[in-house]
Amino acid sequence: MNFCYLIFFFITGVVFGSFYNVVGFRLPRGESIWNPKYSYCPNCKNRLGFFELFPVFSFLFQRGRCKHCRGKISFFYPFTEILTGSLFAVSYYSFGFSWNLLIALSLVSLFSIVIVSDLNYLMIPDEVTLVVALVSSFAILFRDGFSLFLQALGSGVLLFAVMYGIMLLGDFLFRRESLGGADIKLMFVAGLVLEPLLGVVVIFVSSVVALPVSILLYVVNKEKVIPFGPFIVFAILLLFFLKVDVVRLLDLFFYGNLTGLF
Repeated sequence: MNFCYLIFFFITGVVFGSFYNVVGFRLPRGESIWNPKYSYCPNCKNRLGFFELFPVFSFLFQRGRCKHCRGKISFFYPFTEILTGSLFAVSYYSFGFSWNLLIALSLVSLFSIVIVSDLNYLMIPDEVTLVVALVSSFAILFRDGFSLFLQALGSGVLLFAVMYGIMLLGDFLFRRESLGGADIKLMFVAGLVLEPLLGVVVIFVSSVVALPVSILLYVVNKEKVIPFGPFIVFAILLLFFLKVDVVRLLDLFFYGNLTGLF
């Protein structure tokens, strides 16, 4: 039965991943995700037919090209669909049917959309971050009760304030924008779903992962502006899935004890 559920969540994630592509590509361009209601080719604007709407398979059958204009279809479409489906399945495997599953699915959704929007447009729609924060808040409230929910909310506000201060300092030192406002809002989500101390770990992990990628993009494409949002959400997801415990994390830091860290 668990295997059936894994398949169900994977297929569901693939379908949602197709929708997240629409969100990630349309919102940064100021377009509505509901109007037009149908999907269309971004090159020729032709409405996609029924057999062009199957996630992943349509891309493979059409060999990555629109059947109307033969223009190339972005690889982000099947990539986001497969990634979302895989992470939906991992979410169920990690948390089962629980409030943590709802939080995990909302974080996966955020990750999928941020990858599309931030990598293509260097922008993370505020609407997406807001919806994920609201869904996570709802789950935390019912999971932990009102008192612990207020603590989680305070943790989010604290991390938001810390990152905002870092941004102001960076802007002053470098005389230009050092952090995007959307990245700071993501840290509110980090504080909401993780313990406050883990916010520091999020910054560390995201920076460590982003550094080699940034160097590679600079060497290959001379990219000077690197989207940081996907790395932040990746770090949040990683810590949430690993269920890192702050007490044992401190034990590791001060005493080098790896036993029972996760």
